[in-house]
Amino acid sequence: MQLTFASYNIHKGVGLDRRRDPERILSVLHEIDADIIALQEADRRIGERASVLPRAEIDDTHWRVIEVAKRPRSIGWHGNALLVRRDLEILSGEALDLPTLEPRGAACGEIVVEGRPLRVIGTHLDLSGLRRRDQIRSLLGFCNACERNLPTVIMGDFNQWGRQTGAMREFAQGWHIVTPGRSYPSRQPVATLDRIVASTHWNVVSSDVHHTALSTVASDHLPVKAVLSLIKK
Repeated sequence: MQLTFASYNIHKGVGLDRRRDPERILSVLHEIDADIIALQEADRRIGERASVLPRAEIDDTHWRVIEVAKRPRSIGWHGNALLVRRDLEILSGEALDLPTLEPRGAACGEIVVEGRPLRVIGTHLDLSGLRRRDQIRSLLGFCNACERNLPTVIMGDFNQWGRQTGAMREFAQGWHIVTPGRSYPSRQPVATLDRIVASTHWNVVSSDVHHTALSTVASDHLPVKAVLSLIKK
């Protein structure tokens, strides 16, 4: 079984032209055409934390939201949202809190694909770097505490420049760190902030930064994606 995973910091829908354009973001998602998508900065930071992607417009796509939101107009938790193809069964969704000096969290969902349950987590780690290690340890602690050892994929904006340095060293044995390439800033990317981390239940088939004319202007980050193959039991 192969699935395409994608992670995209959508910068609250605001592009390099300073216009908030949800339809443009959705167009980029259609370009990627992933099975499972983790979004960062998907909700506004003030007021009702409303989604920058209207639910009505998401309903017109072939994805649906894994429900983790604690506010009625939001689609995520601390800006983290998960979208999955409509033909995939959703078992559950959960908002995870992370140790932080600023509002940070993660969105976790369990789904079933071809009869096999999987876990997917979308997150956006600390910008300052002061709590990034603690946040990864918290995510790993959550996974280790779960009753079932499910195939797991953790995606997001890790805010970590080094591929195998700093906080990323917390992913030691048992994890593949997929760094598709430079994804920030979108116009002339120099930093590998966006990553996909997979448990050893998976083989990494390919990975890439989705760099098109549209994705260059839609957000300050470029989306990243990876094709993963689930190892047979």
